Amino acid sequence: MRSPDSGNAVILPDGAPAAADSSTPRTLERAEEDHHFVPVIVKRNDQALRHPDDVLEKAIEEGVEQLERPLVSLALSSIAAGLILAFTAMAVAVVTLAVADVESAVARRIAVALVYPLGFVVCVMSGTQLFTEHTATAVYPVLDGRSRVTRLLRLWGVVIVGNLIGGFAGAGLLTCADDVVGAASGYVEIGHHLVEFGAGTLLVSAILAGWLMAQGAWLILATPPATSQIVSIYIVTFLIGTGGLHHSIAGSVEMFAAWMNSDAFTIGEVARFIGIALAGNLVGGSLFVALLNYGHIRKTQAAD
Repeated sequence: MRSPDSGNAVILPDGAPAAADSSTPRTLERAEEDHHFVPVIVKRNDQALRHPDDVLEKAIEEGVEQLERPLVSLALSSIAAGLILAFTAMAVAVVTLAVADVESAVARRIAVALVYPLGFVVCVMSGTQLFTEHTATAVYPVLDGRSRVTRLLRLWGVVIVGNLIGGFAGAGLLTCADDVVGAASGYVEIGHHLVEFGAGTLLVSAILAGWLMAQGAWLILATPPATSQIVSIYIVTFLIGTGGLHHSIAGSVEMFAAWMNSDAFTIGEVARFIGIALAGNLVGGSLFVALLNYGHIRKTQAAD
């Protein structure tokens, strides 16, 4: 969309020509839209259908905001996220026990997968900081040169520690409330699922889970607020539950609860699971989502 007398030049809202050598085609499109249309119309259109370049820009801005967030605020938010995911562990344990007598293993797994996303929906929509959301989102500003690797490592470290503290506290609260919840044996059964696999299998499973979670964070930025975002979270976490894949933070709550309720688990097994799951989630989110998304959008759509 160009004005009749502008030729091939793109005119910015202030009347200055856009610098084509430093912009992407979508950047030039946005400049033209701002020049020719009422902003509220453009905004509504963006909310209905967001261009991938717009989503990436929003992801970078979100990443920068979190990377620059004060330490105490980031820590408290991440602790809250770990606490909230205790409700996923509770729901999964209760349903695991409820369907224990069902003959079909597939039916049992689907039943568990249906409730697995609930804690994640509450966690993400409440705005608390979950590590697997940042395996990709916090990487985009570094790839774009807007932040430093040291800031990224700081965020990851604070969020991981906060999530684990919150997860441990949440597991403790579930254990204390088990006279009401009645899911202790469910935590133990889940714990056996988390530790029964070899390191290689567990790592690949965690990579897949991390990939899905980071993709879910991307979908949240790509879709309008409210219902569609909830659906996005539900879809990716339902897939994780259906596959029995390993999420580091939800799994850590389940491992803590299993350890607290049974002598069958050692602290070494808990640490092994958490370490491998964190590594896998990190690789899945950073490699399969952050690098690929940034590469195919920013690099291939650069303006000539």
